[in-house]
Amino acid sequence: MKNKNGIANIYLVLVFLVLYAPIFYLMYYSFNSGGTMHEFEGFTLDYYREVVADTRLMIIMINTLVIALLSSAIATLIAIIGALAIQHVRSRRAKNTLLSLNNVLIVSPDVIIGASFLILFTIVGIKLGFTSVLLSHVAFSIPIAVIMILPHLQEMSPTLTDAARDLGATRRDVLTKVILPIIKPGIFSGFFMALTYSLDDFAVTFFVTGNGYSTLSVEIYSRARQGVSLSINALSTLIFLFTILLVIGYYYLNQRKSRPAMHIAEQVAEAGVPR
Repeated sequence: MKNKNGIANIYLVLVFLVLYAPIFYLMYYSFNSGGTMHEFEGFTLDYYREVVADTRLMIIMINTLVIALLSSAIATLIAIIGALAIQHVRSRRAKNTLLSLNNVLIVSPDVIIGASFLILFTIVGIKLGFTSVLLSHVAFSIPIAVIMILPHLQEMSPTLTDAARDLGATRRDVLTKVILPIIKPGIFSGFFMALTYSLDDFAVTFFVTGNGYSTLSVEIYSRARQGVSLSINALSTLIFLFTILLVIGYYYLNQRKSRPAMHIAEQVAEAGVPR
């Protein structure tokens, strides 16, 4: 057993090394004063200053954050409604069908999704730009948020909502004071996961961006095609660190324990107090 555990640990270390070595290599040379990725000549922050001083890049960064925040918020709201609808479907076959349709969008290749959106927007007449990028990001973020929210609904005991109704709570009170507080960790997890996917997406965004509008992922790709610049390393490092913070936030919310039973019971009782 010890030998098997040792081999498994070595394999795990090798996997992480292969995954993270190129990223740390990129981050390391973002501080190189020599201007190349071949030999480290000295420490400098000039490339980070160059990124901050680039007005066009700052506008693109703001565009990316606006798209990510808006699409994540809209997708999370729609996902809450979708998860509640799926949870209330009584037929097991219908519920499995809805879950399968939701999961297909997650595992579908981004190239196919991006091309499909491009064809759709062209037929409908939506101009490629902010609106097309926002709609596409909302669309591929909804299934992710649903997957995060639905397990919390499935873990919730139906007796809580029944008790709230018996105490005189309205449907609105049951939703806002019983259901939403219980699934709140799932809602935040879905929001942060959607935010991370939106910030990192390239393939779908590449298809639906128009002239004069871009996001960070598309901009980095365009600059990398023009030649190696350590400002790309600096920008990629900042994005990677920001993504790490989002992932840490997601796991923090995901690991939060459920509210104590007495506290939930108090909320149920409060929801049932006649107004």
